[in-house]
Amino acid sequence: MQKIIECVPNFSEGRDVSKIEAIISAMREVTGVAILDRESDADHNRCVVTLAGEPDAVAEAALRGVGKAQELIDLTQHSGAHPRIGATDVVPFIPIQGVELEDCVAIARLVGHEIWDRFHIPVYFYEAAAENPERTNLENIRKGQFEGLRDEVQTNARRAPDIGERALHATAGATVVGARKFLIAYNVNLNTSDIKIANKIARAIRFSTGGLRYVKSMGVDLKSRGLAQVSINLTDFELTPMHRVYEMVKREAERYGCQIVGSEIIGLVPKKALEMAADYFLQLEDFRPELVFENRLQAALSGAPMESHGSGKFAAMVTPLLDAVAAPTPTPGGGSVSALAAALAAALGQMVAGLARKKKSHEHFVDGLTAAVQELDKASRMLAAAMDRDADAYDQVLAAFKLPKETEEDQNTRTVAIEAALRVAAEVPMEVAEAAMFLYELLGQLEAITPASMKSDLRVGRMMAAAAAHGALANVEINLESLTDPDFVSTMRARWEVVQSSLVPRPTPAAAG
Repeated sequence: MQKIIECVPNFSEGRDVSKIEAIISAMREVTGVAILDRESDADHNRCVVTLAGEPDAVAEAALRGVGKAQELIDLTQHSGAHPRIGATDVVPFIPIQGVELEDCVAIARLVGHEIWDRFHIPVYFYEAAAENPERTNLENIRKGQFEGLRDEVQTNARRAPDIGERALHATAGATVVGARKFLIAYNVNLNTSDIKIANKIARAIRFSTGGLRYVKSMGVDLKSRGLAQVSINLTDFELTPMHRVYEMVKREAERYGCQIVGSEIIGLVPKKALEMAADYFLQLEDFRPELVFENRLQAALSGAPMESHGSGKFAAMVTPLLDAVAAPTPTPGGGSVSALAAALAAALGQMVAGLARKKKSHEHFVDGLTAAVQELDKASRMLAAAMDRDADAYDQVLAAFKLPKETEEDQNTRTVAIEAALRVAAEVPMEVAEAAMFLYELLGQLEAITPASMKSDLRVGRMMAAAAAHGALANVEINLESLTDPDFVSTMRARWEVVQSSLVPRPTPAAAG
């Protein structure tokens, strides 16, 4: 069984996108690590990243994130609603598959020593990796935050780091490293800006002040939204499930004349946690299937079978995409599906050509088959990218239509933006249609130089390519209807006719009997 762990480093930066991207890019450079999720919040001024993969690779990726954060984040210039003591504030390791909690403790200890050796950032251990019982709870370590700990660590031996000197890094502070079970970061937003109410509710529900077991919580002021938030960590969602916490927050809010206006999950959540809450209305903001930890992990690592859409490894690979298409959102839509169909056609052809050139009976066709493999690979990658480009183009059209139109200048700006967005929305599916036409012809040519036993695969590919072309042309056509530039429309219609005439006729419905 493959060993898989999760790591959820928290960085003290939630406002500067360029810094967040640089940190994530540094971690992405490590082979064997999947970046499953990222969440950033300007009020908290914090970014939470979810990594998964084999233990050594995940550990190295976390270390590179710590190093990049040290370069880019200066805690002396940092402010936010969330407590913090470090540029990389906390680095927990979580066992997922083929790994025990004790293994993650060992990984945490090794990473802690590496952080000090590489970056001279002092380290504290928490949760299962804690060397001092008082440091099991993260809040005990973070008491006073960066500024308070920076002063106290020099005079109070009880606050000295587990690794490193009794002095915080001048700009990067200290990092807390640990091992724990899966934690759910679950926040509930109230229809009040009174932070005192959120603090009272947090006090009522957290275990340390007499509330629910396995619950940690605090009040947070969401200044940008004018809301108070009860920020919650569930350290064992199976024993204290999400819906129980939600109901308690709801009852406590009613005591103070408040209501819940929404809740949110930060990072990923186990599917089981949502199954346990299926009978409750959680009011999750912007929830989507890819937030489910198992779904993202399976898509990234081709992991265990999934329950929906089949039970095999291939179902696990495509289910997140099927869920995204099926979701009640405009994108991905027909244009992206057309690009996918063409990409699958190219992949089928690549498979056939690759197998054929290995056969001794077809060695005299090796050069042509090798060239075909290269062309098909190039086409499949372009078409895969076109799935996102088509969805992005449609989103830009929607954004253009939402531009203000109060003044004449607004109206002119809006008209120009709509025209430009519609052009892209027509050009992308046209490129897909032309690529599908090329594939339709190339797959037909391959029939002459591949074994007869593989012809069914090529014919399936041709049908997929034809369907992709017709689908893409339909998207081109609908966008051309809204464009006003006659020269552009004329050019696009000429290209449209070339593709249409090159394909087999679309099947006509059977007459009603």
